[in-house]
Amino acid sequence: MDTNIKLSTLWVVVLFNMAFADIFTFMLEYSTGQKPEFEATQELMLIAAFILEIPIAMIFLSRVFKHSLNRWKNIIAAIITAVLIIAGGSSYYHYLFFAMAELICLSLIIWYAWKYS
Repeated sequence: MDTNIKLSTLWVVVLFNMAFADIFTFMLEYSTGQKPEFEATQELMLIAAFILEIPIAMIFLSRVFKHSLNRWKNIIAAIITAVLIIAGGSSYYHYLFFAMAELICLSLIIWYAWKYS
């Protein structure tokens, strides 16, 4: 399989895991009547939008960048995304599971991009 397709597909997996981790958290907090871990403000939602935009953009950009740009953009975007996932961590079991899947995929992105020839 072409490396660009592998990278793009892995970004799709990362995006879905990120989105569902947040959806499951909101469902859990809503259904149990728990107070959310944080207050959802417009500013916080804007930050969340920027964070989610990284994998959204990389799905497309992984397919269109030339080799040298693709390699470094994927490595940089994966490292930034991994740091944000770890920094924004939650102790919910589902979140830890999704975060583990995300970090595995991001590691594969770095690996494939690094070995990209």
